[in-house]
Amino acid sequence: MTNWKERISPAVHAVPPSGIRKYFDIAAEMEDVVSLGVGEPDFITPWSIRESCVHGLEQGYTSYTANRGMLELREEIAAHYASRYGISYEPAKDILITVGVSEALDIAMRAILSPGDEVLIPEPCYVSYQACVTFAGGKPVPVAAKLENDFRITPEELEPHVTKRTKALLIGYPNNPTGAVMAKDDLQKIAAFAEKHDLIVVSDEIYGDLTYGGMEHTAFSSLPGMKERTILLNGFSKAYAMTGWRIGYALGNPDFIAAMTKIHQYTMLCAPITAQIAAVEALRRGEKYMKKMVAEYDRRRRLIYDGFQKLGLSCFEPKGAFYIFPNITSSGYTDEEFAENLLLKEHVALVPGSAFGESGKGHIRCSYATSIDKISEALARIGNFLKNHRK
Repeated sequence: MTNWKERISPAVHAVPPSGIRKYFDIAAEMEDVVSLGVGEPDFITPWSIRESCVHGLEQGYTSYTANRGMLELREEIAAHYASRYGISYEPAKDILITVGVSEALDIAMRAILSPGDEVLIPEPCYVSYQACVTFAGGKPVPVAAKLENDFRITPEELEPHVTKRTKALLIGYPNNPTGAVMAKDDLQKIAAFAEKHDLIVVSDEIYGDLTYGGMEHTAFSSLPGMKERTILLNGFSKAYAMTGWRIGYALGNPDFIAAMTKIHQYTMLCAPITAQIAAVEALRRGEKYMKKMVAEYDRRRRLIYDGFQKLGLSCFEPKGAFYIFPNITSSGYTDEEFAENLLLKEHVALVPGSAFGESGKGHIRCSYATSIDKISEALARIGNFLKNHRK
């Protein structure tokens, strides 16, 4: 009998299934589950953005667009980065519209990596980072960011992992899963490190609009000397509550973007025209809605941070994205045991920190992109779990 598993690519075999989905599959078969697990806004896409899509359909906009995306959208993105960050991108050559940041990350890795090339990846990090490097034939090199430094990576931590095969650095700040942010002076040190070792920097900035407590996001490509060596990834899912629209983009030098476009045109053709029309509207008139959502996330952030402090679970205060990353080792459970037992006993779904890399062990990721009532209920149930089921 044929063993079909043996026919599967070794690169695919080498990557485990996403550690996020396991607990949601269990939760889907249970009743009365409060979820702090999904990294998705609980808001509906603002009406003006939805209306632009409806209007586009009524006008018959159902065709392919250019492979790089609608020029109108690329011009809006270029104008946004020029006004907000002072960076000049050429809409015709430096911008590619993608099917979410996930596609942008995938094709960025395939565009720049040769077999065996190494990519430095600060951890804990988004679950797709290592997988995309592996699928592209590269070697992910995890580098632990430390809780003592609020999970901010430093050149001193990166330096020992550099080899002759190191080609790129993949960073994501504000960070998923920790909520960590990097101030401009921190990023300048990373920029100097990248320049010293002549590295390509792939910077995932999907949470760039979601910062709190007076923190201002710095686009990595805006740092001196970084524009040419940076592939900046961003999109509309988080800040504009547009997860299901699947619309993102990549910014970079013309050579990087041309290489990514070549892969994109053979495998994806273009992002959906309706999502591109909606993205234009989001950039033109969506900021006021986005700011209201960010203000609400900030209120929830303070609630959940205070809640975990009162429960005796240590965690640093997140300053970006919409996640908190408490340490649960005092409970006596591993992070996976904690997540599974909490789900089965108290019907609260969250994600074990080890899903985001070895350095995430002993932590859990909780999303506060849900209502105040659900956060309060989840905290009460977690408190009950710690009181009655501590190991």
